[in-house]
Amino acid sequence: MRRIHSKNTIPELEVRKIIRGMGFHYRLHGKLLGKPDLVFRNKRKLIFVNGCFWHQHPNKRCKDARIPKSNREYWGPKLKKNKRRDTKIMRKLIEDGWDIMVIWDCQIEKRGRLTNRIKKFLLN
Repeated sequence: MRRIHSKNTIPELEVRKIIRGMGFHYRLHGKLLGKPDLVFRNKRKLIFVNGCFWHQHPNKRCKDARIPKSNREYWGPKLKKNKRRDTKIMRKLIEDGWDIMVIWDCQIEKRGRLTNRIKKFLLN
Protein backbone atom coordinates (compact mmCIF):
# COMPACT_ATOMS: atom_id res chain seq x y z
CA MET A 1 0.00 0.00 0.00
CA ARG A 2 3.04 2.24 0.15
CA ARG A 3 2.72 2.82 -3.60
CA ILE A 4 -0.82 4.20 -3.26
CA HIS A 5 -0.70 7.98 -3.50
CA SER A 6 -3.45 10.50 -2.79
CA LYS A 7 -2.07 13.28 -5.01
CA ASN A 8 -1.12 13.45 -8.68
CA THR A 9 -2.69 10.12 -9.58
CA ILE A 10 -3.06 9.18 -13.25
CA PRO A 11 -6.84 9.86 -13.27
CA GLU A 12 -6.26 13.23 -11.58
CA LEU A 13 -3.60 14.18 -14.14
CA GLU A 14 -6.01 13.29 -16.96
CA VAL A 15 -8.75 15.49 -15.48
CA ARG A 16 -6.29 18.35 -15.05
CA LYS A 17 -5.24 18.00 -18.69
CA ILE A 18 -8.88 18.20 -19.82
CA ILE A 19 -9.57 21.28 -17.68
CA ARG A 20 -6.38 23.06 -18.76
CA GLY A 21 -7.39 22.41 -22.36
CA MET A 22 -10.67 24.23 -21.69
CA GLY A 23 -8.78 27.25 -20.36
CA PHE A 24 -9.99 27.12 -16.75
CA HIS A 25 -7.66 28.01 -13.88
CA TYR A 26 -7.66 26.10 -10.61
CA ARG A 27 -5.72 25.46 -7.44
CA LEU A 28 -4.49 22.00 -6.55
CA HIS A 29 -5.28 20.12 -3.36
CA GLY A 30 -7.01 22.98 -1.59
CA LYS A 31 -6.61 23.42 2.11
CA LEU A 32 -10.27 22.71 2.62
CA LEU A 33 -12.00 19.88 4.39
CA GLY A 34 -11.43 16.66 2.44
CA LYS A 35 -8.53 18.14 0.44
CA PRO A 36 -10.32 18.49 -2.91
CA ASP A 37 -8.17 17.71 -5.94
CA LEU A 38 -9.14 20.87 -7.86
CA VAL A 39 -10.42 24.12 -6.35
CA PHE A 40 -12.08 26.91 -8.34
CA ARG A 41 -12.28 29.51 -5.59
CA ASN A 42 -13.84 32.32 -7.61
CA LYS A 43 -16.61 29.97 -8.79
CA ARG A 44 -16.97 28.25 -5.36
CA LYS A 45 -16.61 24.87 -7.07
CA LEU A 46 -14.61 21.78 -6.14
CA ILE A 47 -13.71 18.64 -8.04
CA PHE A 48 -12.77 15.40 -6.33
CA VAL A 49 -11.19 12.66 -8.47
CA ASN A 50 -11.99 9.47 -6.58
CA GLY A 51 -10.62 5.99 -7.02
CA CYS A 52 -13.49 3.54 -7.50
CA PHE A 53 -12.03 1.02 -5.05
CA TRP A 54 -10.96 3.34 -2.21
CA HIS A 55 -14.12 5.43 -2.25
CA GLN A 56 -16.48 2.58 -3.27
CA HIS A 57 -18.07 3.89 -6.46
CA PRO A 58 -21.83 3.30 -6.04
CA ASN A 59 -22.36 2.32 -9.71
CA LYS A 60 -23.11 -1.42 -9.70
CA ARG A 61 -21.47 -1.84 -13.12
CA CYS A 62 -18.11 -0.57 -11.86
CA LYS A 63 -15.90 -3.63 -11.44
CA ASP A 64 -13.24 -1.73 -9.48
CA ALA A 65 -15.59 -0.94 -6.58
CA ARG A 66 -15.91 -4.52 -5.38
CA ILE A 67 -14.69 -5.53 -1.95
CA PRO A 68 -11.90 -8.13 -2.23
CA LYS A 69 -12.87 -11.74 -1.51
CA SER A 70 -9.89 -12.27 0.75
CA ASN A 71 -9.60 -10.58 4.13
CA ARG A 72 -13.14 -9.16 4.04
CA GLU A 73 -13.02 -8.56 7.81
CA TYR A 74 -10.38 -5.91 7.14
CA TRP A 75 -11.56 -4.39 3.84
CA GLY A 76 -15.31 -4.21 4.54
CA PRO A 77 -15.16 -1.89 7.58
CA LYS A 78 -12.24 0.11 6.15
CA LEU A 79 -14.03 0.92 2.89
CA LYS A 80 -17.34 1.65 4.67
CA LYS A 81 -15.51 4.08 6.93
CA ASN A 82 -14.08 5.82 3.84
CA LYS A 83 -17.59 6.20 2.40
CA ARG A 84 -18.99 7.60 5.66
CA ARG A 85 -16.12 10.08 5.89
CA ASP A 86 -16.66 11.19 2.27
CA THR A 87 -20.40 11.72 2.87
CA LYS A 88 -19.76 13.79 6.00
CA ILE A 89 -17.16 15.94 4.21
CA MET A 90 -19.44 16.53 1.19
CA ARG A 91 -22.32 17.62 3.44
CA LYS A 92 -20.11 20.09 5.30
CA LEU A 93 -18.66 21.57 2.09
CA ILE A 94 -22.14 21.99 0.60
CA GLU A 95 -23.30 23.69 3.82
CA ASP A 96 -20.34 26.05 3.44
CA GLY A 97 -21.58 27.03 -0.04
CA TRP A 98 -19.39 24.92 -2.32
CA ASP A 99 -20.62 23.15 -5.47
CA ILE A 100 -19.01 19.73 -5.74
CA MET A 101 -18.33 17.38 -8.62
CA VAL A 102 -17.03 13.87 -8.05
CA ILE A 103 -15.24 12.19 -10.94
CA TRP A 104 -14.70 8.45 -10.58
CA ASP A 105 -11.60 6.98 -12.15
CA CYS A 106 -13.67 4.60 -14.34
CA GLN A 107 -15.31 7.67 -15.93
CA ILE A 108 -11.98 8.92 -17.28
CA GLU A 109 -12.14 6.37 -20.12
CA LYS A 110 -15.11 8.17 -21.73
CA ARG A 111 -13.21 11.40 -22.29
CA GLY A 112 -15.79 13.14 -24.51
CA ARG A 113 -18.61 12.57 -22.05
CA LEU A 114 -16.40 13.60 -19.12
CA THR A 115 -15.31 16.80 -20.91
CA ASN A 116 -18.95 17.80 -21.43
CA ARG A 117 -19.81 17.08 -17.78
CA ILE A 118 -16.91 19.17 -16.53
CA LYS A 119 -17.69 22.05 -18.88
CA LYS A 120 -21.36 22.05 -17.83
CA PHE A 121 -20.36 21.95 -14.14
CA LEU A 122 -17.88 24.82 -14.40
CA LEU A 123 -20.04 27.09 -16.56
CA ASN A 124 -23.24 26.79 -14.50
